[in-house]
Amino acid sequence: MRRHRTVLMTVAAAATAVLAVGALSAASGYPAAALPAASSTASGGSAWRGGGSQRLDHVFIIMEENHSQDHTIGDINPATGKLSMPFLTKLSSEYGQATNYYGVTHTSEPNYIAATSGSIWDVNNDDEWYPDASYKFGVNHYDHTNIVDELDASHIPWAAYMQAMPKAGYLPDSWPTTGSALYVTKHNPFILYNDIHDNPTVARNIQPYSNMASELNSRHAPRYVWISPDLCTDMHLGVYNAVKGFPETPCQYSNSINDPIDEHSKTVADNFIKHAVTTITHSRAWTGNSAIFITADETDFDAANGFNGQYLSTAGCCDSPSLPAGDPEISASWPGGLYGGGLVPMVVISRNGPRHVTDTTAYNHYSMLLTIEEGLGLGKLGNTSDAAQVKPMWSLITGGHRR
Repeated sequence: MRRHRTVLMTVAAAATAVLAVGALSAASGYPAAALPAASSTASGGSAWRGGGSQRLDHVFIIMEENHSQDHTIGDINPATGKLSMPFLTKLSSEYGQATNYYGVTHTSEPNYIAATSGSIWDVNNDDEWYPDASYKFGVNHYDHTNIVDELDASHIPWAAYMQAMPKAGYLPDSWPTTGSALYVTKHNPFILYNDIHDNPTVARNIQPYSNMASELNSRHAPRYVWISPDLCTDMHLGVYNAVKGFPETPCQYSNSINDPIDEHSKTVADNFIKHAVTTITHSRAWTGNSAIFITADETDFDAANGFNGQYLSTAGCCDSPSLPAGDPEISASWPGGLYGGGLVPMVVISRNGPRHVTDTTAYNHYSMLLTIEEGLGLGKLGNTSDAAQVKPMWSLITGGHRR
């Protein structure tokens, strides 16, 4: 992750009973809400409608940024002695958690691309669509088949909701365009694909997060939903000026893991997750065979590890890349080897699936994509066809046997 990385967080479909949640922090700018709570049934005790079939009515992905599993789920704020992210931690124990889940690689952008196309396409940088003097490797345009191509071919409605995106189908790499950006396209993979970027009708499915609540309650709610928080609510940080209408701004970078700035960012992110999950689970789109995936793109920034691009970890699995020594996209001192994205959180909420489930299988963002492809009846993209390495995550959704 470099300082400008994004954390993908996926949220699996939520449960039927009511889990009490407190009012959201006033600083988050969200109204108070309650989440339908999980039942106290033991693992696998809830029946999955459809007789155990691996089918998804609706799927929701919440992508957070740059934080490892250990520094989110169950993490303790050293200043208060309390949970840093109590809501996410509660979800992880009530529903399903994959405890051996990795980012595919570093930096942010290739993780988003991996989660939507099944490959990183030999990219390990965050260069976006339009030329910028800071880019070392040129611009990134992805002329590859992606999940939107499959969704459209199957007439499955989809939407991507981007917090702080100013309007539907917005093409520029960032917003605001002056001062510090709050929305960036390296956290919006869809607009980086040629066939979406160049088609205004398709691009209009990428919308401001503020549109999500009304659309999920419409008669034609999208079945595939991607949610990217802004830089101040996804734990990425790096916004140094106030942005009108976004009380979470400014949010400067933290200096170290678990420092006061980092801890505040986790509080803000936890409140966003609470708002998003509550909005989903109180909508018409929260039907029987539905799931929410909550995850992060990659593990934490660590300035001490200059040799690996300044990341806490490069552990990985499941077709993460192996990159040569001295790779220019990493560091001249990179020794070569596996360049995974590190261990990141993955919580899955299923409406009628199992409760209190922990899965220790090695997974990554390809596994999430594969599960969604199977659940929506889509073909396998890229590395999701590698049955030997990439496994679906159905044990967290239906309680069925892992394959």
